[in-house]
Amino acid sequence: MSAAIHANPEEARQREQIVEFGSSLFARGLTAGSSGNLSVRLDDGWLLTPTNASLGRLDPARLSKLDWEGRLLSGEAPSKEAFLHHAMYQQRSGAGAIVHLHSTHSAAVSCMCGLNHEDCIPPLTPYFVMKIGRLPLVPYHRPGDPALAGAIGALVGKHSAVLLANHGPVVSGSTLEAAVYAAEELEETAKLFLLLRDVPTRPLDAAQIDELKSTFGLDL
Repeated sequence: MSAAIHANPEEARQREQIVEFGSSLFARGLTAGSSGNLSVRLDDGWLLTPTNASLGRLDPARLSKLDWEGRLLSGEAPSKEAFLHHAMYQQRSGAGAIVHLHSTHSAAVSCMCGLNHEDCIPPLTPYFVMKIGRLPLVPYHRPGDPALAGAIGALVGKHSAVLLANHGPVVSGSTLEAAVYAAEELEETAKLFLLLRDVPTRPLDAAQIDELKSTFGLDL
């Protein structure tokens, strides 16, 4: 029988959510082909989209389920970028889900020269500050390079999202819904950043950011 049938009700719900959000991201062009991966933390491990799987055509029963040693418990072979998710979960105890995309505008920013590696997209809107905060740039590593886990692990204790150079964003959230919304906000802000490259801009200043932190209890 399928893993989804054996799953407890909460795990079954999370499996369905991964399929639902994956389909939505794919339909809106935020991920193409078999790029991108989604994961959710469970009480007894975590779920991850399989390798070479399109987010637009996921099967809840075939999602990869892993333990915290990285062993496959059920489902298909996991994405080769499983270590990105694992590294972030290890450093962020409050992360309930992670979204990794190759979304066009965020990936475009990740290829630019002259970025501030500690904060590579300016605080153009309060929503970006509230959902992402400061966005560090992780130096380039080839896809699947295990060394990328250490590079991410060194940053995500203080940051809920990072941008992988020449690659794309990795975004965590308390739930899958929160992680998806944050990834979408990042993509829209990356689009604004590119649209405004040759236009004088006025990012939020330190006082405005401090007001957001105080009002909404942000830990940035």
